[in-house]
Amino acid sequence: MRKVTAVVVVPALILSFSAAWATDVTTFDEMHRGSAVPGSMAQVPQNHMFDGIDLTEQQRQQLRDLMQQARHERSPISINDLEQLHAMIIADKFDEAAYKARVDKIAQAEVARQVEMARVRYQMYHLLTPAQQAVLNQKHQQRINEMRRLTEAQHVTPLQAVSSTGSNQ
Repeated sequence: MRKVTAVVVVPALILSFSAAWATDVTTFDEMHRGSAVPGSMAQVPQNHMFDGIDLTEQQRQQLRDLMQQARHERSPISINDLEQLHAMIIADKFDEAAYKARVDKIAQAEVARQVEMARVRYQMYHLLTPAQQAVLNQKHQQRINEMRRLTEAQHVTPLQAVSSTGSNQ
């Protein structure tokens, strides 16, 4: 049972880390044009942080420079870690403690990457004028409201199914 669970978990982790890596390396120009990884906005809403914001050429260049600098400073995802996870899954005996330790190490590296990207987004935000910041905040609130609406719709559907089944009895 543990091997089956692990076989399901590792591919999900790999896809998750791959998607996070792909969205993090998206340049500002790609973000602005909206040509980032398809469907990635649902995973990483900041991916389209500057959509709809009119930027000066100087601001564009500053944002590109920040992204370029962040890309050079970022540590890559360890393929070795992913290979070791896979090796643990296909081993004759599942070592839960070792697997947990490896996943924790990967998670800590991912947290460090996310903090670094947040720092870059913070710097980018503060390059904007107050009017641009207001537009950005308004668009952010719209995305949050849409995510809330979708989340609530997902939670309501199972409840409605239960209540409609219960009322038919």
